[in-house]
Amino acid sequence: MGDKVSTDQRHFIMSRVRSINTKPEIKLRKALFEKGFRYRVNVKTLPGKPDIVLPKYHTAIFVNGCFWHGHAGCKYYTVPETNNEFWVEKVARNKERDAVNNQRLESLSWSVVTVWECELKSKAFADTVARVEAELASNKEKWEAYQVKRKSDREFARAEARRKRRIREEVERELREQFHLTSKVNRMSHEEPEI
Repeated sequence: MGDKVSTDQRHFIMSRVRSINTKPEIKLRKALFEKGFRYRVNVKTLPGKPDIVLPKYHTAIFVNGCFWHGHAGCKYYTVPETNNEFWVEKVARNKERDAVNNQRLESLSWSVVTVWECELKSKAFADTVARVEAELASNKEKWEAYQVKRKSDREFARAEARRKRRIREEVERELREQFHLTSKVNRMSHEEPEI
């Protein structure tokens, strides 16, 4: 079955598709705001410019359109019959870019939540918001545990540096006493030799 609209009409329709502030994004943002979550929108400094960013939970949320991001097994993702190769390649590139952005965010210690457009339809909306809430609570615990570990690692590193400094000072003091080295000679021993 061919397309029901002409090529020019299809081009016009597709050119009007938004990439930010889409209805599904706004619907999820409103629900999260009502639940007490505060967030930032489309943060350009993070990989992939996430749709919703919750810094307190160190979580980035992407609201993906089922068609544009190739939601497997979803009735809203069908490959158009006209210009088939183009759309298959386009969706494949989008999926690849999504995977790379998710990896980059996770390497920066950000948790990533993906919400599909079909999950924000009326029937599934409440369950989706509950799932996102649960993931945010889990991500907050992970982030807080990470911060505690990071703090203890920094304290351990500082303590080790102090311990090594004390040992070095003690060895230097013993060498000065044993070999009657002056402080000038001692300082010279730390300098790099000239070539």
